[in-house]
Amino acid sequence: MAKLAGQLVEALDGLLGIPVPLRVQAWDGSVAGPPGAPTVVLRNRRALRRLVWQPNELGLARAYVSGDLELAPGTDLYESLSAVARFAERPEIRTMNLGPREVLGAKGRKVLAAVLRAGAIGPEPTPPPEEVRRAPGRLHSRSRDREAISHHYDVGNDFYGLVLGSSMVYSCAYWTPEAKSLEAAQEAKLDLICRKLGLRPGMRLLDVGCGWGSLLLHAAKHYGVTAVGVSISKEQVALARARVEGAGLADRVEVRLQDYREIPDGPFDAISSVGMAEHVGSEQYRAYAEGLYRLLAPGGRLLNHQIARRPDCPGESHRTSPFIDRYVFPDGELSPVGSTVARLEEAGFEVRDVEALREHYALTLREWVANLEAHWMEAVRLVGRGRARVWRLYMAASALAFEQNRIGVNQILAVRSTEEGAAGLRPTREEWLVRPAAEVPAATPADTDLGDRRSVR
Repeated sequence: MAKLAGQLVEALDGLLGIPVPLRVQAWDGSVAGPPGAPTVVLRNRRALRRLVWQPNELGLARAYVSGDLELAPGTDLYESLSAVARFAERPEIRTMNLGPREVLGAKGRKVLAAVLRAGAIGPEPTPPPEEVRRAPGRLHSRSRDREAISHHYDVGNDFYGLVLGSSMVYSCAYWTPEAKSLEAAQEAKLDLICRKLGLRPGMRLLDVGCGWGSLLLHAAKHYGVTAVGVSISKEQVALARARVEGAGLADRVEVRLQDYREIPDGPFDAISSVGMAEHVGSEQYRAYAEGLYRLLAPGGRLLNHQIARRPDCPGESHRTSPFIDRYVFPDGELSPVGSTVARLEEAGFEVRDVEALREHYALTLREWVANLEAHWMEAVRLVGRGRARVWRLYMAASALAFEQNRIGVNQILAVRSTEEGAAGLRPTREEWLVRPAAEVPAATPADTDLGDRRSVR
């Protein structure tokens, strides 16, 4: 037993044909693997049993979330995840099929023998309680969508406040040279959206998936609009309404607990959808786009801010992350940006501008991870250690995915042209991004730089 880690690593390297990029510390204290590599700690036999039953991303996630697998002290989370991601993308690993022949062959039997000697053979462990129990009903039905949204967004407003900071904006920030904090970068993003939409006093704005109301508040306060926000998260709506009341804007901002498919009172002069369309689903996306088109007045603008995946390689089918699907965004779907543009155009929109913000989201996620780690014990008190681990893992892995161009995020500006074909946009981006005349107060540094620490950049 004193050489358990060495036996496991040797057997696994033999089965895969290439060295695993991690050092392994077993529960008996033994350590094996490439010198200098990130070190993972198998705290007990159950950790190994989880990996035997699910020798993939899901098994690793279950072991980490449950606390059966840890990172050794001093081991960097980003370095560890990056090593695993590079390993998983190697051609020999991507195309590997560990079927019965491989598992029961000579190399596979060596792995099973090592597991047997470790005393880790047994029933599949119960998944951690943070793993979603799939809601009944048809995919992306209204009832199932409510359950999926509740799993992620009704974690607790206090917890989101720890992670997101005082801006309470849960989407990619915009890191201008002047942005010295996360809050300032989020304020810059909100302002960018308002300018792209061409908001002016007296206009009517619809914010689909309004979160905790930050964009509604910014648009009403600094651009003089009246606004309606909809969300199907009860906790988001409760806090958004309280923030609107606290800002003295209840006469101009309404927050509804309402599905985007149930909005009865168009038209609106402008529509924003920020970080919401990822929940719509490919089969429903055309209906989503057509619904927004009907709600928008002729000459009005839509700002669709959405995460995108890379297109599939020829001959390959898309692989959804089982960890993200079961722990983070149940039923969430990402599409390539080209597919999103096509669906919007098919619904009648004219797409006028696409801005990629991939690197901005990587920086934003690293800020959120830093916030979580800085308030770790409070986060654990609020949501439990398992859910805090889910968030740390998902945000750090997502930051790397944006940095390595495995996913992206784009702001798509589209218009519903008039019957005469007028789009209502000035000829150049520089002209239509200009703020309106000073009819309402612009944001000041005192309004924007709300952070209690500088950026991690």
